[in-house]
Amino acid sequence: MKNFVYENPTKIIFGEGQIARIGGEVKQFGRKVLLVYGMGSIKKNGVYDQVAGSLEKADLEVVEFSGVKANPVLSHARRGIDTARRENVDVVLAVGGGSVIDEAKTIAAGFYADCDVWDFFTRRAVIQKALPVLTVLTVSASASEMNAAAVITREEEAQKFSFRSPHIQPKISILDPTVQFSLDAAYSAYSAVDAITHMLEGYFNAKEVISPLQDGLVETLTKVIMEDIGVILENPRDYDARASIMWATTLAFNGLTTAGVGSFSLPAHMLEHPLSAIYDIAHGAGLSIVLPAWMRYALPEKEVKLALFARRVFGIDEKDDRQAALRGIEELKKWFASIGSPVSLKEAGIPESDLEKIAANAAVLAEVWGLRDYTAPVIEEILGHCI
Repeated sequence: MKNFVYENPTKIIFGEGQIARIGGEVKQFGRKVLLVYGMGSIKKNGVYDQVAGSLEKADLEVVEFSGVKANPVLSHARRGIDTARRENVDVVLAVGGGSVIDEAKTIAAGFYADCDVWDFFTRRAVIQKALPVLTVLTVSASASEMNAAAVITREEEAQKFSFRSPHIQPKISILDPTVQFSLDAAYSAYSAVDAITHMLEGYFNAKEVISPLQDGLVETLTKVIMEDIGVILENPRDYDARASIMWATTLAFNGLTTAGVGSFSLPAHMLEHPLSAIYDIAHGAGLSIVLPAWMRYALPEKEVKLALFARRVFGIDEKDDRQAALRGIEELKKWFASIGSPVSLKEAGIPESDLEKIAANAAVLAEVWGLRDYTAPVIEEILGHCI
């Protein structure tokens, strides 16, 4: 196990009926709050009323900022920064899934910045200070409610970049599984794909090739998520399954599963970001397309770990590592398809003729992330497995 420092300062308030506490929690950080949310689903499922009632009861001044897209965009975040500055808010409250939380973090970071907020995403600048961020989670996927990362798309070049900073780590997040009873089957499935891919990036790409404790955490959480999503697709209002998957997806990318494995890369995310940036598909839908393709590409280098995953997660009884790995990749791909997530570019409506364009876009992100082996030709080769 490699040396590491694990510190996660986010306070989690978990369970049914806990949204009523958000006003009191926000009040600890100031009296004027920027309420960030999406396209209005929280007004249909009752979450908005719960949050607004709690904020009113706490005697807080609320500035609403709505309209966050499923793939949040820089121009909208910039308008949020302008609103936050104009209204001189004290705290940012995100009510939504990872996209809303990511944009809220971007707004919080941009509030004090003396540069354009995009400079944080391109590594030209480092965040020195941010407004406090709190969240009420409505879609479980990215673990943005308990990590220090944010992702956003700059529309002009369709560049979907990310940044990390302890300054944007949420102070408090409320997780009530009942708010996801109305989440449709497709987004429930995409959320599961997203969380599993987050874990597998560290599992397959860490410097510590075999790490029994961390490997076991990833394998167990992966199987739990797979089992829970099966229950949810049959019965969307199963509280125990919603609760289990809500907590499992949070643990999937809050630093726990990668503590001690050393540095790791995110090639599947690098491959996917152009798909959701250019074609505006769900992030999880893009990941289910590129992850099996990347696994096939990485097979010569990562045969042993791929075989381990196949045996432990899918119970594949095959002594030959290469054959076990290949069967594991196919089982994962079949599982993605079984829950309704696309496994080819064609299924997502992405033309094969666009491979060169997608690869060029991804190569820019690969350069920013330091993935120097992933040149445009290499990326195009991997994408060829997605056809």
